[in-house]
Amino acid sequence: MRPEGSRPIAVALSGGGDSLALTLIADRWARARARDLLILTVDHGLRAESAGWTARCAAIAHRLDRPFKALAWIGDKPARGAPAAARRARQALLADAARDARAAVVLMGHTADDLAEAAAMRTAGSTVPAPKAWAPSPAWPEGRGVFLLRPLLDARRTDIRAWLEARGETWIDDPSNEDLRFARARARRTRPAPIARSGPTPLALADEVVERAGVFHVPRNALRAASPEDVMRLTGLAAVCAGGGARAPARERNHRLATALRTTAPVLATLAGARIEAGDTTVAFMREAGEFQRGGLAAIQAPGVWDGRFEIDGEGEVRRLHGVASRLPRDQRAALREILPAARGALPARIGPDGGVTCPALTGTPSLVGARFQAAAGRIQREPA
Repeated sequence: MRPEGSRPIAVALSGGGDSLALTLIADRWARARARDLLILTVDHGLRAESAGWTARCAAIAHRLDRPFKALAWIGDKPARGAPAAARRARQALLADAARDARAAVVLMGHTADDLAEAAAMRTAGSTVPAPKAWAPSPAWPEGRGVFLLRPLLDARRTDIRAWLEARGETWIDDPSNEDLRFARARARRTRPAPIARSGPTPLALADEVVERAGVFHVPRNALRAASPEDVMRLTGLAAVCAGGGARAPARERNHRLATALRTTAPVLATLAGARIEAGDTTVAFMREAGEFQRGGLAAIQAPGVWDGRFEIDGEGEVRRLHGVASRLPRDQRAALREILPAARGALPARIGPDGGVTCPALTGTPSLVGARFQAAAGRIQREPA
């Protein structure tokens, strides 16, 4: 945590026992350090009671004299996979709200029981991730610059509720937690034994990665010297970040690529929206310009995040550079020659009202790619300044 006078901390409050206890603890911690605390509640709109639950959370924030923001998941809900979709929507809403408030950390109330239940769900075939004590927000691009902190991963649910009862607190019990149609409820019914939580494991290979204009360059001999597991982790993270997407690549495809990169043979591959080129000495990860044919690299109106890789301010249309590079100013055309040819067409181009073209990646606008990779690789271990 940061010293007094820094940006606020956000806490996700559902009204359940775990998040209520965390909110009360966070309030006490923040007051002792003169930190602002923002209380966030997400209404998924999946149950008739949800509006009442949000009102109860608002009352808790009022009692604590803390700012409160109710967030709503609006739009059509999927007929299948609702829990996973709700989780993705929740993370995106929380990240957006935290960033709007200048908070870099969102506290989450996951416990040792959640850790054990997630492990049981994966054993049964689910792809639910294991909650980590400290991790970047999984939402992208909403989660840029936002981290999740779960201080209660060593606490048992029964102990938390006993702590609340001793203080006269009451909480919401979501009936969905007992609905055996959902994998989480089935895992909870088995009462899995607690498991040891693992701490963040920084990827040492991240020190070998150099990024320029959204392109990663990695010495190939560093990959040959590293363990297969570390190379797989690097290739998966580098591909997702360079590709600007939000979904990890399939493990089998990632394994094949990592194995090929640890040899001496040339490699040309695509993975998670990224193009990977490996020669004798260097491996490069860049955006696959051919994604345009499959619906990627769509144009936006600035300001906004373009292609999950560049946050563009100002005004104007932002689109891929392919086809308009010849209209760049002379100095930017010269700078473009320093970028790998295959990466150039997937750089951003801003089209001004007069039809003039500039490339923000060549004029000092940093990409989101490098910072995202460093966070995902575990290189950021504390609240950013």
